[in-house]
Amino acid sequence: MTRQSSQAPLGSVRPCGIPTTAFLLKYQDGGAFADCYVVRVEGAVTQSGFVKAFYTTRLFKIERTLLEWVARKTATDEDAQRLADGGAATFSAWRVEEQGPDQLLLADFTGRTRSWLMAVPSPQDAGSTAAATWLYFGSAVVPRRSRTGESSGMGWGFHGPQATSEHLEDLEPAAD
Repeated sequence: MTRQSSQAPLGSVRPCGIPTTAFLLKYQDGGAFADCYVVRVEGAVTQSGFVKAFYTTRLFKIERTLLEWVARKTATDEDAQRLADGGAATFSAWRVEEQGPDQLLLADFTGRTRSWLMAVPSPQDAGSTAAATWLYFGSAVVPRRSRTGESSGMGWGFHGPQATSEHLEDLEPAAD
């Protein structure tokens, strides 16, 4: 598994390699575009807490509203909690593809994109008693398939997903 240095600054979101244990890795290995970002935060953050916080941020609530208007796919904060707790097979425009104690992989309703979250405890720094957690976020865009099942590329409109650090910078759930 790709490990980040425990000496990295707290709260700095940056691109990184996809960890070797990540559910997302199979897409990168299979020819999809995949990206991965990581931030180290103070404290022990559970996977469930990370998922709930991520999908209830102000930024993501805007995305949920747009998905409701455009794709008629709805989700509430309660739905986000069920997803975080492992009790949901779908969430808004996504279905759960794979879920484990430390990570979650979602597939969108078109089957073309994946969204992935993983929380990993960080080794403690020498002389420190403070806990920290690595929070990973990544996505994949799967190539289009031809009628014969062969990959036919990413499509003329693909410019790569614009994953941003805003998803990770506000880990407090937004007020309804």
